[in-house]
Amino acid sequence: MSHAQLRSFTDQIWNDEIVPTLVEYIAIPNKSPSFDPDWEKHGHMERAVQLFVSWAEKKLPALNATLSVERAPGRTPLIFIDVPGSVSGDTVLLYGHLDKQPEMTGWADGKGPWIPVLEGDKLYGRGGADDGYAMFGALGALLALKDQGVPHKRAVIVIEASEESGSPDLPFYMDALADRIGKVSLVVCLDSGCGDYERLWLTTSLRGLVGGVLRVDVLNEGVHSGDASGVVPSSFRILRQVLARLENIETGEVVVDELKAKIPDERVRQAKVAAQALGDQVYAKFPFVDGMKPAGTDLAELVLNRTWRPALSVTGFAGAPAPQDAGNVLRPFTEAKLSMRIPPTVDAVQASKRMKEIVERDPPYGARVTYEGEKAGSGWNAPPTAAWLEAALEDASHAAFGKPVAMMGEGGSIPFMGMLGEKFPEAQFVVTGVLGPHSNAHGPNEFLHIPTGKRVTEVVARVVAAHASH
Repeated sequence: MSHAQLRSFTDQIWNDEIVPTLVEYIAIPNKSPSFDPDWEKHGHMERAVQLFVSWAEKKLPALNATLSVERAPGRTPLIFIDVPGSVSGDTVLLYGHLDKQPEMTGWADGKGPWIPVLEGDKLYGRGGADDGYAMFGALGALLALKDQGVPHKRAVIVIEASEESGSPDLPFYMDALADRIGKVSLVVCLDSGCGDYERLWLTTSLRGLVGGVLRVDVLNEGVHSGDASGVVPSSFRILRQVLARLENIETGEVVVDELKAKIPDERVRQAKVAAQALGDQVYAKFPFVDGMKPAGTDLAELVLNRTWRPALSVTGFAGAPAPQDAGNVLRPFTEAKLSMRIPPTVDAVQASKRMKEIVERDPPYGARVTYEGEKAGSGWNAPPTAAWLEAALEDASHAAFGKPVAMMGEGGSIPFMGMLGEKFPEAQFVVTGVLGPHSNAHGPNEFLHIPTGKRVTEVVARVVAAHASH
């Protein structure tokens, strides 16, 4: 394969077709069902699907491919593209999604979630990087192989529309399409992050997530703090006591053994390589206030903290007025939303059950302490990388980026990855993406770094080509 020709083809299709189409896509407020329960009535998801289908259908004849939009009552649609291979054998599955997170406040002047803005190499707006580019990158890679007559095995592209809601519809479609998908030996997921924009980053693991609402009740109604304080224990203080059962308040270390896991030696080695590649960007990418420091100084340990160690965040509160509205009242209850990230290999259902047992047992002062857990999601740990794939990825990273590949776990969750791992236990996985420093997925000023999208497309083409000879 001529890499110069691959680059020329990739740059042209991105500049002339993919970026303009993504500009249209960003303008569509097709929020995931969890954030827009009336998504079907509003029609935004259908507009996004039709935009994707319209672009893809123009490319299908060149690949002798077929496309269908799978639909089921009460479920989001799914785009399924079947691209025949010129080499017999098993199948490559390429995954992406097109639903989006909600608006979020804090966008810079002139920018917004549904306002596409091109500034230099960046395309601002919700969904371009997470994960609108995936179908275009996948098809672009296959078209690039066709352009040079490079053989590949059969490929199927699956683009779902409920990922940001936890992929509730994907298992149904994967079961329904199982016969059409066939035996999969390589899964390419284009919905992850990258440590920087200078090399290929592979996601080797994902933390799981368990969470819920913890509530402490001490009174049936609020009372004067001058009368009750010192007699009635504060619900907030009891909440702090209960949370201390989960984490060390001084260090943030989770103290529950069942929420921890042994970190594999391979992942420790990869974390050291990633930390060396990233340097202080391991923590400097976050918008710290002046004078604020990260949780530690060892960069590799910080990488492991966000990828393999459990961590608790309190993401919401109820039961308290805003400070300007607060009087001298001892409040009757405090309620907190807990978000516990757990290691990739910890069973999320058991972890959630254990958290409930710990926080509800023997409540201080006999207070009413309740915990309502939400749906738990286990993480994912990639299988060992086959020699052929490791060589192909190294070659692709050098060709596309001019630097060696880097591997690192991600601290967040991609709910479907565990499911795909179970569906295709013998498959190899390539999990990568374009969400690098400051790209701010789900937040304000989210952007797609266009050069990285192009380079990832080149990588996919080279890996799919290498798969054909394996």
